[in-house]
Amino acid sequence: MKHLLVGAALAAICAGCSTDMTAPQIAVAEDAKEMTYTPSPLLAQTLPELSDGLAAGDITAVELVTAYQNRIEAVDRNGPTLQSVLALNPNALADAEASDARRAAGEALGPLDGIPILLKDNIESLDPVATTAGALALKDNVTGRDSPLVAGLRAQGAIILGKTNLSQWANFRSNDSMSGWSALGGQVRNPHMLDRNPCGSSSGSGAAAAASLAAGTVGTETNGSIICPSNVNGIVGFKPTVGLVPQDYIVPISSSQDTAGPMTKSVKGAALMMNAMASGDMATDYVAALDAGSLSGQRVGVLRFAEGSSADIQARFNAALEVLEAQGAVLVEIEEFSPDGDNYWGDALSVLHYEFKHTLNEYLASTPETVTARTLAELIEFNKANAEIELALFDQSIFDASEAKGPITDEDYVRARDAIQSATRENGIDKLLTENDVAMLVSPSGPLSPRVDPVNGDTWPAWAGAGYLAAVAGYPHVTVPMGSVHGVPIGFSIMGAKDADADILSWGYAFEQASQMRVEPQYLPNAEARPEIAAAMAAK
Repeated sequence: MKHLLVGAALAAICAGCSTDMTAPQIAVAEDAKEMTYTPSPLLAQTLPELSDGLAAGDITAVELVTAYQNRIEAVDRNGPTLQSVLALNPNALADAEASDARRAAGEALGPLDGIPILLKDNIESLDPVATTAGALALKDNVTGRDSPLVAGLRAQGAIILGKTNLSQWANFRSNDSMSGWSALGGQVRNPHMLDRNPCGSSSGSGAAAAASLAAGTVGTETNGSIICPSNVNGIVGFKPTVGLVPQDYIVPISSSQDTAGPMTKSVKGAALMMNAMASGDMATDYVAALDAGSLSGQRVGVLRFAEGSSADIQARFNAALEVLEAQGAVLVEIEEFSPDGDNYWGDALSVLHYEFKHTLNEYLASTPETVTARTLAELIEFNKANAEIELALFDQSIFDASEAKGPITDEDYVRARDAIQSATRENGIDKLLTENDVAMLVSPSGPLSPRVDPVNGDTWPAWAGAGYLAAVAGYPHVTVPMGSVHGVPIGFSIMGAKDADADILSWGYAFEQASQMRVEPQYLPNAEARPEIAAAMAAK
């Protein structure tokens, strides 16, 4: 996303309806195109269900990869044309054959063996597929190296199905950008409602996971780019503690905030992926730590200051809180909070400018000779020379502001970094947890998605959620579906202390199991395709 750049707008530029909280599938308006894109019973399954099917011999990896490839052709390249998948891995079927051979020999590598995964296209893999960040300048960036998180997935037998489209350069190119657009991939479409913003830089990963184009996807976040697309696409997204998932060989923005994380239909699926993606000796088994009863007796900080002004979001948030109470949680209302410092938001943006220039220059210097733009300055000039492609919809104002910064040894950078980390850590999440004697903090995950607007760029409603706290602090954060409003999904956020990743996932799992609020995409062209909205919009 545009990384929640200034106040609530920093969140926006980084995001029927009956009161029935179960948000069932609906009939579309009579004049809307008939829905024909519901996934097959096989592909409608969650990652853990597919893993069980592979283990039981009910399906093969070749069948699964072929089914996903066919669905990508039917739904992503044709049909509603989601444009969420930027490239397919030509080795995927061969990798699936190898997985099936391992299983037949009784040598499966783990629960992910044979599971097809899509990677956001800023994450390197050793497959013959470029890592482009959606940019023309990186169209030939075939590095032949696995990011450590990809190596971890591959070590458990996961199959890299391909790369997902994204907001170009992880939405850190322009203050006027459009979420989900890249020069190479075009505009990602939200499968729930095709004219709605897919949000965040991990927009393709969110849309692909929701549309059943892979068993799981990987996104990256600097400030909201896992949580927001998971929120508006109606899936589970998990942003780990920064550093838990190595950032090597991922096109960077921020050394202090960047992290990759899983995006799936279920919390258990995210936990399975985390077992493979996390670094270290795997002392933590995130799947084994899941406990459907883990909310019982937990004190929960309710961030009322972050619930937003939408009555529909508030209604669904309050219903989610009732689920927590029914599971034995104790709710503690938190009415007020604001980050310390007179210039918090300005400092937050300045830190990203400094770190982006530094980390991107390092990354570009490591790319193959086929990449001709070797520094941020050269990249700016490349975009000017290819303005008809790269600058057709918006400028590169963030690139320009970042290039104007000095080195990360500058006193202004060190002061700003320390100030925003203090404001979100010891004076932010840590303080909110301690002073209110709570184990976790909950809020809506974001606002309801607006329409895609190529004229004005991202134009979000008043923001809901406080994900910037976890993003800047580098602390864990999960979003779990909590229904929809007129067919537009909305999520429930749980944040907590540094390294409380297993707890956050377990609490999210307990909420998910008790609520079951994920809704399947309807592939509606717009809101007017819903009967109640069509009736209201018609002349009487």
